[in-house]
Amino acid sequence: MIKEIIINSSTSQTRVAITEDGNLVDFFVDHPEKRRMVGDIYLGKVARVLPGIKAAFINIGMKHDAFLHFSDIGDRLEGLQTLFDDSDLDEVDIEPAPFQHEANKTEVIAEEKVRREIQIPKLHKGQEILVQITKEPVGNKGVRVTSSISLPGRFCVLLPFDNKIGISKKIFDFKERRRLKSIARGIIPENCGLIIRTAAKDQAEDILSDDLKYLVKTWEDIQASVKNEEPPTLVYQDLSTTNSVIRDLLTPDVSKVFIDQRKMYKQVKSYVRMVQPQLEEKIEVFKDGTPIFESFKIEEQIKTLMGRKVPLPSGGYIIIDHTEAMVVIDINSGRYAAKKEQELNSLKTDLEAAREIARQLRLRDIGGLIVCDFIDLEDEKNKKKIYDEMKKEFRKDRAKVSVLPMTEYGLVQITRQRIRENILHTMNEVCPFCNGSGLLTKRSNLMHEIDEWLKRFKRNSSEKKLILSVHPSLGEKLREGKIKMLTKLQFKYLTKIKLNETETINPGTFKFISAKTQKDITRDYIA
Repeated sequence: MIKEIIINSSTSQTRVAITEDGNLVDFFVDHPEKRRMVGDIYLGKVARVLPGIKAAFINIGMKHDAFLHFSDIGDRLEGLQTLFDDSDLDEVDIEPAPFQHEANKTEVIAEEKVRREIQIPKLHKGQEILVQITKEPVGNKGVRVTSSISLPGRFCVLLPFDNKIGISKKIFDFKERRRLKSIARGIIPENCGLIIRTAAKDQAEDILSDDLKYLVKTWEDIQASVKNEEPPTLVYQDLSTTNSVIRDLLTPDVSKVFIDQRKMYKQVKSYVRMVQPQLEEKIEVFKDGTPIFESFKIEEQIKTLMGRKVPLPSGGYIIIDHTEAMVVIDINSGRYAAKKEQELNSLKTDLEAAREIARQLRLRDIGGLIVCDFIDLEDEKNKKKIYDEMKKEFRKDRAKVSVLPMTEYGLVQITRQRIRENILHTMNEVCPFCNGSGLLTKRSNLMHEIDEWLKRFKRNSSEKKLILSVHPSLGEKLREGKIKMLTKLQFKYLTKIKLNETETINPGTFKFISAKTQKDITRDYIA
């Protein structure tokens, strides 16, 4: 398999595509006005504590306060609070309830168990706290944060005020795991924990040590900022999308990295030379005259990515619809009807759909609850084949994914970790005319609303002259016929109406302006 990373950089945005044998499997977009925030560390202040929902809201200087669930407040909070004044510590300690008498013992033990499970802290309004962003804002929801700070490097992840040593589960070799754990014990700094990443496999101790030294220096800089800055303030900014992709996804199995901008090429080359020089030769500047994404046939795949309808190899297709609560995916056989029994036809389409759904969720970075409506299958073995295929495909996904077996109605429920806004919302804005619904009021219905408006206006006003502002599409409807609809309305209500057609007005609305005062009076006569 040929795995490549293609980077297209311009003044307006940077796009990163990862392909396997020419097929797009991961796609990232980095906008200057909407930079990547996951991993950023803020010195914030507790704005509100809501025990009812087991959460606190932290002011970190953004439009919406950050959401901190009690489950995201780890054991390291006490250590992190030592960076602030000692006066705050008593408010953070988890205090065990005293045993007043034997009758309450069972109740108190149960209460303590719950406290330990959800880590209920005594946070108070105005308290300073160090938090790290784990999920980017979605819609009107603010970022989600954790108090368990972690600093990722190329080979290691530093965990301040922790004592854990972890090895990536993707390193399967027992001897290699034991070797890496031994190295970790030898280089781990005092009062810190360490996670060894997948990229550390077969790496020498000095390389891991150099990576860790850089992270320790970063942590020291953060501690200095915390002592000198006033909240809310950003104390550490993680790498940009492009650099984080290189840090996390440039592995020995990547054949080449192609970059079409020389400045970006030099930055990436410099970073790789510092962290893993043996991979430096994989970085190449793209010199062909054609646009890089067109040359690698990525542009046409992105167009499919943005569409609601995604074709399948055998002629079937899937439809992806976004709702407020979930994403719904419908599978259709389309024109596919082989000379086989219906069950085999459905199974083939469903298997293709299972593979494509896993790919699309990764590509679009869709998170939350996803419900897939597969073509009905009678055989339970075939239903299990679909379930097993989806589980196999989701193993390639870096996000946490949970899949439930197919129900008797052919539904498969999936939950996928949501970290950032999905790619569709990153690259598109909500339509100002339909507000994202995809629907506009029919012109015939608008004509009825205009008629009703004029009826109320005539009943409550003595004015005889109006200006009607509409979109040209509605203006055309008002002007059509031997006797124009506009003329009929003027005779019906004995009112002179001047038509003003403008492209700037929503096609699904209209405006009435008083010719006398030049004021918009539409709302004055709406039911």
